[in-house]
Amino acid sequence: MQIRFSDSRPAGDYALVLPASGQGDDKLEGLGSDLDMVKAAMRRQRFEGKARQTASAWLGADNGRQLLVLGEGDGDAKAAEALGATVSAQLLTSGETHAVIDLSGTEFDADAAARLALGATLRSWRYDRYRTKLKDKQKVSLVSITIVGAADGAEDRWNNRYQPVAAGTALTRELVTEPANIIYPASFVERVQQHNQDTGLEISFLGQQEMEELGMGALLGVNQGSVREPRLLVMKWMGAGGSETPTVLIGKGVTFDTGGISIKPAAGMESMKWDMGGAGAVAGAMRALAGRKAKANVIGICGLVENMPDGNAQRPGDVVTSMSGQTIEVINTDAEGRLVLCDAITYAQKEFSPTRIIDLATLTGAMVISLGHEHAGIFSNDDDLAEDLIDAGKKTGDHLWRQPLGEAYDKLIDSPIADMKNVGPRPAGSITAAQFLQRFIEGETKWAHLDIAGMAWSDTAKTNYDKGATGFGVRILDAFVEDELEG
Repeated sequence: MQIRFSDSRPAGDYALVLPASGQGDDKLEGLGSDLDMVKAAMRRQRFEGKARQTASAWLGADNGRQLLVLGEGDGDAKAAEALGATVSAQLLTSGETHAVIDLSGTEFDADAAARLALGATLRSWRYDRYRTKLKDKQKVSLVSITIVGAADGAEDRWNNRYQPVAAGTALTRELVTEPANIIYPASFVERVQQHNQDTGLEISFLGQQEMEELGMGALLGVNQGSVREPRLLVMKWMGAGGSETPTVLIGKGVTFDTGGISIKPAAGMESMKWDMGGAGAVAGAMRALAGRKAKANVIGICGLVENMPDGNAQRPGDVVTSMSGQTIEVINTDAEGRLVLCDAITYAQKEFSPTRIIDLATLTGAMVISLGHEHAGIFSNDDDLAEDLIDAGKKTGDHLWRQPLGEAYDKLIDSPIADMKNVGPRPAGSITAAQFLQRFIEGETKWAHLDIAGMAWSDTAKTNYDKGATGFGVRILDAFVEDELEG
């Protein structure tokens, strides 16, 4: 989507979008002879000015131009973002190629106007690479939006603050959407490199041999049934200078998860192409931070594997030795994400000595049972870190709900023959998974674990995305960095 800012409405063909607080809004007076007809249309469509509410009409006095009246809601940045998203949702395949959103007379400040552009861009994202027989009415027609009358500074705010976030979110959605024959550990790294050619993000990776030398037996055990080599992707953005201890973001990147020998049911297994949603979110967040030149030191690490069942695959009952030296009895090979994360966590601490670690993972189906598709779960050993991330989610609309940790839960993963087992009993499955990860946090390192299993993909359209990959996690991490590391 091409976004422009202008002081006045352009000439030519476009759909006109006017924000309004209700049917009697003074901003509609400029419609002239069409005003009565528009107000009648608003009454029939029960327009009240609420966020995401629309009323449509055709302007006879303006050569039959399409008009959309959109609810201003509370008039804040969130309402502006929803307004922009609604424009894209309404017009994306409508046949209109250009929309003009006239903010003249509104109370939206520069940040809100930029968030409007963000909402429009996020909601317009589509991935039609493999769709070769789309009918014309299914094809995207809307390619540009002009925002008229925005407050001073809105264009700079969009270009320098939110456009990089949109680009990072698009990268995450692309990675999550691609099928597993296209995105696997090596090609995941290549795709991230392609999207960061001009950002200054420092990208490197470890391959099979390097991880073997480091003793990453937990991560490598997951991948040993695959013909594709694993990767540990490392992305560095040192925007605050070398003296500040970095924050590390870690993502689970199981590019396809069959469950291994503990194989999943066939029905729905195709969805396991997005079991790398945590790694996708970390890659997207790092793209956003580098793109906007964040004044913070942040390192992103993605453990990238395939979990496949062949004659060499890890078996239930196997014992593996993690990079930390702790041993793990693998009770269920479909509880593989925590095995990938634990070695990535140890690597991060030994290599970078971070102040804090935040990991993201589509880790447990139990989290979907607990919270559905409205919140991701958050577990943490530090109250302030947990609250800061929850606040970041409230700010962006990507919500988190805190879950408990405790010694009683931790005992459930004790093993009779190793230091721990990779699953506990059926109850509290998300909690015991988090307890497993906490065993690899060293010393006073602050840590938070975001279980995003119910949020990386959506079967229903929401405000900022259509059905499919959501990009969840990118904006939380970006807002957290802005508020807590740059603030």
